[in-house]
Amino acid sequence: MINNTSKWLLFFGLSLLFLACDAPESAYHSWSKTGGGSENLKYSSLNQIDTTNYAKLGVAWVYYSEKNDSTKFGPMECNPIVVDGVMYGVSPKLKLFAVNAATGKELWTFNPADSVANKTWHRSSVNMNRGVAYWANGNDKRVIYTVGPIVFCVNAVTGNLVKSFGQEGGINLVNGLGRNPDKLFVAPTSPVMVYKNLFFVSGLVGDETPGHIRAFDIKSGQQKWIFHTIPYPQDKGYETWDDTTAYKHMGSTNSWAGFSLDEKRGILFAPTGNPSNDFYGGDRTGMGLYGNSLLAIDAETGKLKWHFQTVHHDVWDMDLPAPPALVTVTHNGKPIDAVAQTTKTGFLFLLNRETGEPLFPVKEVPVNTATSLENEKLWPTQPMPEIPKPLVRQSFDSNDLNNLIDVKSYAAIKNTFLKYGPSKIFTPPSTKGTIVLPGYDGGAEWGGPAFDPETQLLYVNTNEMSWILEMVENKNKIKPLLTNYDAGKVIYTQNCMNCHGTEMEGGGNYPSLIGAAKIYNTQTFVQLVKNGRRMMPGNNVLTDIEKIALASYVLDIKTVQQQKFAGLLSASLPQQKTTYGLTGYNKFLTPEGYPAISPPWGSLTAIDLKTGAHVWKIPFGEFEAFKAKGIQATGRENYGGPAVTKGGLLFIGASADGKFRIIHKRTGKILREIDLPAPGVATPSIYEANGKQYVVIACGGSKWGGKSSDAYVAFTLQ
Repeated sequence: MINNTSKWLLFFGLSLLFLACDAPESAYHSWSKTGGGSENLKYSSLNQIDTTNYAKLGVAWVYYSEKNDSTKFGPMECNPIVVDGVMYGVSPKLKLFAVNAATGKELWTFNPADSVANKTWHRSSVNMNRGVAYWANGNDKRVIYTVGPIVFCVNAVTGNLVKSFGQEGGINLVNGLGRNPDKLFVAPTSPVMVYKNLFFVSGLVGDETPGHIRAFDIKSGQQKWIFHTIPYPQDKGYETWDDTTAYKHMGSTNSWAGFSLDEKRGILFAPTGNPSNDFYGGDRTGMGLYGNSLLAIDAETGKLKWHFQTVHHDVWDMDLPAPPALVTVTHNGKPIDAVAQTTKTGFLFLLNRETGEPLFPVKEVPVNTATSLENEKLWPTQPMPEIPKPLVRQSFDSNDLNNLIDVKSYAAIKNTFLKYGPSKIFTPPSTKGTIVLPGYDGGAEWGGPAFDPETQLLYVNTNEMSWILEMVENKNKIKPLLTNYDAGKVIYTQNCMNCHGTEMEGGGNYPSLIGAAKIYNTQTFVQLVKNGRRMMPGNNVLTDIEKIALASYVLDIKTVQQQKFAGLLSASLPQQKTTYGLTGYNKFLTPEGYPAISPPWGSLTAIDLKTGAHVWKIPFGEFEAFKAKGIQATGRENYGGPAVTKGGLLFIGASADGKFRIIHKRTGKILREIDLPAPGVATPSIYEANGKQYVVIACGGSKWGGKSSDAYVAFTLQ
């Protein structure tokens, strides 16, 4: 006889067994895909490192992916993968490498600069990569990764190109988009997603390039299907654009953040950004699907299953910044497969994975639509979840000004505030200017959340940085164009001012161009504009003569000899595309360079997805100057994400202060801080090799300046 208690225990045990059997990725033991798996949970069920022995964690090995040379590198954002004891990642110069995951010993490297697979790969010098993908069928083992517009297919054992793939081992993504490839710019920075014998890609694109999502055959490189993120006349969503020709010329609306995949259901989840232009929508009025949307796409066919738009007619650059976490949560007493989508706006949307229906109420809330910008037509409502509450502040008044600075500095930011503030989320852009909060980098950003399937807690690191958004009317009144310099000024206003400012002073994450003549001549500057660099996409829309004119203005060249180009320039100068442009990406800062908003400037929050409640929230990151004065942690801008484990720990780099932090996942208590060789603005990977648990993070430095490195640092118990 089995009594009732025994029956319950047996049932409970079988239930756990069933759940365990249903758990993908060997119950989260591996890190064979970016984010720990196709679900992007950033969770590991390894528990050798736990809350009792974290103090014994030490450096196991360091791999210098560029041989530790003295170059000033940009940040490395790669989340490396580990398959069969081998780690695959990417260097600051976009070299693919394979190392022994237990020792860090290099097995091979692949340098795309040496490749003859496609000689056009160098058209982009966007040196950013967030991960690679792996595929195997028997002895055929491949790594797929992108450099500029090229998808490379590399033998995972030898590091050699798979010559049967595409053109001698690579495919050029500017082809197959339905537009003139000579005018397009594509440079994916997030990894492709693999499903069966397919891989999926979208990625960073230029303003004139559509961000369509495509599937390719992983063996041949042949394009299999395309999903139009800017709908064609036969597509659902076409009716949401007032411009019926948008599909012919509009750009962006791309899934630059990467994908998540429900392998069991065969559903690809793709978050998208806004259509171009980021801050003025007078030439793209309407709801504008599928901008700022989470798309659920049939992975086999490319057909849309459902969509959920998080911002209607976005004019604040509120792209969806990260792929969603595919979670299973207890809702109304039942397990529900869902998607948890973080946003720059600070909202968290929890949606049914099969239908797209919100698990918690989401209301369409009326917002301010009063705008003085000609032809602009803002959407009257925006979707806002009632639960969970926002992860960050969404309004800025005088009480939010930074009070940690001296009286003179406070007076300076108060005067700026009186000019532009107060403001709240979805305040319309204007020529007067406004304070934008959450900022262009979030709220939540590209690092994305981590989810613990056991506790159903979601962990999100966020920014709280305010920016000043000021629009200026673009007018071409220089007729006739007397010199290249005059024409270049018009071209700069229409194409470059948004990022580099009205006086080329730069701002935020974008460099000043003042003094560029000390570094560039006309020829090298034209090449820079053509190829792009770092966050700047290459420009294939401007003609060579227009690029020469732009160089004349930026490099302050006013020679008589260049006047001969003026007539040609007058004829070739493109018609103005928008009525308004941005004066620059300008953070609202104190004279000392600190955020003008009061702390926290960075946070880490744990949310219970069963209830939507915030379980804990801590400031994340710090400034040494404030710490030395005894001021508690202020938080700091951070990029990259957390990883959480069954051992009770959360691991995270991400912050500009260059610390690697070990945090108690249930309480938010910081257990330990470790100095990295440079800030690790990436997500850690957690894996097992030779019976030992490791945690590794790329430490390339940050876009705020300071230390840089080419190091991947792995930790294990000592």
